[in-house]
This record gives sequence, C-alpha cells and structure tokens, in this order.
Amino acid sequence: MKLGDAVILSLAAAFVIIGIYEVMAYGAGKAYWAIMLAVLLFFYYTYRKRQNRG
Repeated sequence: MKLGDAVILSLAAAFVIIGIYEVMAYGAGKAYWAIMLAVLLFFYYTYRKRQNRG
C-alpha cells in the first residue's frame, strides 16, 4: 500500500467515526456531510486500487 492510499483510507475511516458521532449527537441530517465524504473517499480509494492493478 502506497502512502497516498493509506492517507485516503485513513481519512475515510476518520470521517466514518466523525459521522457516527454526529448521528448520535445531532441526527442523520447533520451527519450527512461526513458520511458522504467517507463514502466518496472510500470509492476513490477503490478506484485507485483498481487502476494500479492493471
């Protein structure tokens, strides 16, 4: 795993944790930004992994 991939995956995990906290504290409407950012980062991570494979 390259450094860029590790950073993207770590940011995705961090935003999942932030999203879970926001959902518990304020509700799903206020946590939408963090959850969507985590999903986008994870999709970008998988896209990069597929591009590097072949």
